Amino acid sequence: MVVPDPKTHPSARPLQGESRAKIAARFERALTDADGIGGAHCVHELWMRGEMSMNIERALEQLWARAATSIPDWLPMRYIDWLPGAYEVVLRFRASGAGRSNIYLVLLDYCDRGEGTYGVYVGMSKYSPAQRFDQHKAGIRAAGSVLKRGLEVLTGPTLHLQFIKRADAARIETDLAQALATTGLIVKGGH
Repeated sequence: MVVPDPKTHPSARPLQGESRAKIAARFERALTDADGIGGAHCVHELWMRGEMSMNIERALEQLWARAATSIPDWLPMRYIDWLPGAYEVVLRFRASGAGRSNIYLVLLDYCDRGEGTYGVYVGMSKYSPAQRFDQHKAGIRAAGSVLKRGLEVLTGPTLHLQFIKRADAARIETDLAQALATTGLIVKGGH
């Protein structure tokens, strides 16, 4: 049985080879043990396999109720139907070396418009994604879309695009926004 290391990126999908029944048993054990990391990997794997939205939402609710303090920041707080596709797109991008820039995604709420439920903002910053999100929400060099519609940072897909060269980040930010838009998502940022 593979036990996900706390530093394992969700894109590694350490439970990919396990059956749904084994993942369900592992998830129940994670709830009992208040193991947010193990539970997050279970939810993530089922999500990537296309599990029904109501099952993912129920699992998220249970995990947040029993293990909130140990859930990794890469697990979204709500169901997003296009998250598996976003992982596929983002994982195509690579940086050539280490640096101080970070690529980040912010989930945008478009429930009040007829354009769909959620969109995404693509940005780059020398600050961590969480710090930059907080700056947007505080009105500091804020993009209007994030200030008004930003719900949470989608950390998981871009974990491999942290601490990269600025030139790479600028290129990836633009190209990633275009690639996500071609999938039909509402995309802001990416300049």
